[in-house]
Amino acid sequence: MIRILLASTALALATPAYADPVADATRAQMPQLTQLYRELHAAPELAMQEVKTAAKLAAEARKAGFTVTEKVGGTGVVAVLRNGAGPTLLIRADMDGLPLTEDTGLPYASKVRVTTADGVETGVMHACGHDTHMTAWVATARNLAGMKDKWSGTLVMILQPAEETGAGAKAMLDDGLYTRFPKPDFAIAFHDSASLPAGTIGTRDGYIMANVDSVDVTVKGMGGHGAAPHLTRDPIVLASRIVTALQTLVARELDPQEAGVVTVGSFQAGATHNIIPDQAKLLLTVRSYAPETRKLLLDGIARIARGEAIAAGLPEDRLPVVTSRVDATPATFNTDPQTAALTRLFAARFGQDRVTTVPPGMVGEDFSRYWLADKSIQSTLFWVGGVPANRWAATNGGKSGALPALHSPRWAPDAEAVIATGAEALTMAALDILKK
Repeated sequence: MIRILLASTALALATPAYADPVADATRAQMPQLTQLYRELHAAPELAMQEVKTAAKLAAEARKAGFTVTEKVGGTGVVAVLRNGAGPTLLIRADMDGLPLTEDTGLPYASKVRVTTADGVETGVMHACGHDTHMTAWVATARNLAGMKDKWSGTLVMILQPAEETGAGAKAMLDDGLYTRFPKPDFAIAFHDSASLPAGTIGTRDGYIMANVDSVDVTVKGMGGHGAAPHLTRDPIVLASRIVTALQTLVARELDPQEAGVVTVGSFQAGATHNIIPDQAKLLLTVRSYAPETRKLLLDGIARIARGEAIAAGLPEDRLPVVTSRVDATPATFNTDPQTAALTRLFAARFGQDRVTTVPPGMVGEDFSRYWLADKSIQSTLFWVGGVPANRWAATNGGKSGALPALHSPRWAPDAEAVIATGAEALTMAALDILKK
């Protein structure tokens, strides 16, 4: 349970009464960082199209003294700073926006419009807060470059494309992230949160985000005239049975103590009133944590689709085709002891009232891939609250009114609180991991 109610952003960013090099360094940058954030927010780019964004931030890393390589895994950026003997720490921020028309009313709101590869005209927006991630990344790079006397080791700070499509981390790893550049011993990142008050940090050991699988089910039938259904095998009725039966996977096959989601997000069939079509199509999102749960759900979808079709009298050559998309996002797992150590560090740094244990979420994040590529790496992703204090108070923490969620066209975080908190947390984590 969140234990605080911030009266104002000023409280979250209060000036300490003692000398604090990290807070001072971050605070001194805030006017520039705020301007950078607004520029990034106003000019989002879709996944694997982050060309201008990457170039702008690569230049900032070079100014800070990093050796910078661009176009890693497409538009990815790798900035390396070597500072003597010691471990290697990877710090990641993601760059891509979403195909969404902004409705925040901000004076620097995105007015970018594009036509997607699917031919859809849409606005583009940083509706997931990646602009705050990138800005805090720049602040952290500057902080650590200016504090080389306080740490020893190697920093590998990366800007990742295509987090929203789940393709970016894999693309960077496939392009030699762990062979062309120093391989990390530790990896950290943060994500802004639309369900925590601004300036709050949320952590947890173990799974913090879910496996995300996209599954297509093509349900075949034998079409015909709507007035003579007995001469057909109606794929709409069959697909409806499949949708209903799928609900038993979580309700009756999954251990109640495990978590899983099977949602049918799209049901496509037919074109007019009086024709029974030859096929229907279901588009599913499947969420889980443990590999065993993921397998149970995916195997169950295929089994139910086949079984319902056989029960409906479909021949072998007309049974449903179940396809799992190859761009699945694996669950994000926070390792111990690093995560526990960072939680203690953050509590000592920001106070117990600004650090909370969060439940795992069914959303996905491809930061997981950096750990899965080598499980000897210690890995932690944490949340930084972004809900403005007045919104949090007015809705009693979201209990008495709806708060805009991540991926909402109305999501407008308290950017300064997210950036300052995120930058201080990343800087402190790096100084602790790489301490002399």
